[in-house]
Amino acid sequence: MSITQAENERIARVSPGTPGGELLRRYWQPVAMVSAVSEEHPTTFVRLLGEDLVLFRDKSGNVGLLADHCSHRGASLLYGRVEERGISCAYHGWLYDTSGNCLETPAEPEGSLFHLTVKQRAYPVEAFGGLYWAYLGPAPVPVLPHYDILIRGKIVDIQEVRPIAANWAQVVENNLDGSHIGILHQEFMGRRQAQGMAVGGTVTAPPEMDFREVPVGIMRRMVMSDGYVEEDPLLFPNNLRRMNQLVCNVPVDDTHTMLFYVFVEFEEEQGNDGHGNGNDSTTYWELRYEDIFMPADGRELHPRYRMDRLRLQDYMVLETQGAISPRGEWRLGTSDKGIDFYDHLLLREIDKVERGEEPIGVIRDPEKAYVDTNLDDLLRVGVRAAVPEGDIVHPRYERWDAAPENLARTSARA
Repeated sequence: MSITQAENERIARVSPGTPGGELLRRYWQPVAMVSAVSEEHPTTFVRLLGEDLVLFRDKSGNVGLLADHCSHRGASLLYGRVEERGISCAYHGWLYDTSGNCLETPAEPEGSLFHLTVKQRAYPVEAFGGLYWAYLGPAPVPVLPHYDILIRGKIVDIQEVRPIAANWAQVVENNLDGSHIGILHQEFMGRRQAQGMAVGGTVTAPPEMDFREVPVGIMRRMVMSDGYVEEDPLLFPNNLRRMNQLVCNVPVDDTHTMLFYVFVEFEEEQGNDGHGNGNDSTTYWELRYEDIFMPADGRELHPRYRMDRLRLQDYMVLETQGAISPRGEWRLGTSDKGIDFYDHLLLREIDKVERGEEPIGVIRDPEKAYVDTNLDDLLRVGVRAAVPEGDIVHPRYERWDAAPENLARTSARA
């Protein structure tokens, strides 16, 4: 059954002190690719869970994540000067280390201990799987999950896509919705998948969907009409292991979501060290207005979404629900059981956090950092299933070896 509009607010809002925001702060969130900060480009802006932050790498190689606005008079630390011990504000030189300790306040009298009274908001950062992850919640800091796909597979590409003008929860919900694949994406269905799903624009038999709670979150089981079975987990609350991808849906604020796609290969079981070593490439993509919308012709109130690319079809349905989808007005059907399951699981875990209890999937024991995402079952069915050259590509096998035409390559940082 649909949730109420009041419950929708509890889920959708992500700023500090909001129910949904406090739940999300119990989990590590990816904030940038490891290539985002370097000696040449030591700072980058991050907006996460409604907070403005700066990720930086000091000249000693330490990486920190601080509140973007300097504690002195609010200037942005994005333009700060990195030093051996940290980052100094470009305005008056206040120097902060990666833990937010103020080390210097140059304009104060000699011998002043004023800097000892200053603390910049800072968050723990760790590198894993070619990404920097941050924890914005209360102490004690939980263990960063080490997903098996990033340990056992070879990372071959990482893509960052932003921004989607939609609330984070509706982006995740889209990944739990199997019934839309043969309808929304019917032009992109491969011949094998099209049989029994969408042929000539007519949907004949949608996949059978089943959802069950598992320790990591929700396991989605999809059975195609030809007998093909796929089980992919939603790694609660907002990441997915989908075939050979880790998909991270990152809440930027209430109305925007950033995505990271980490792609791996399993040709050998040697894996990598989980820190992005061995990546063949990492790329950064940014959506451009002209690539999402058709030109306005003067007769329309707003430009029309393009629908000639698979991703753009998803972006259309995500954004046209509204920046925060009005779930209280929804009319859910039997095919929406995964959405209903997920939304009520979110509400249950929000209630637990408000009672001071631990939500699911939070890891405290370092020896349990390794997270099993049902990878062995995936490898048994063959994650590297071939797609004939020239065939229409199903979403599971969308080609990522070349720049998608709907995305602009703004920079590539190896």
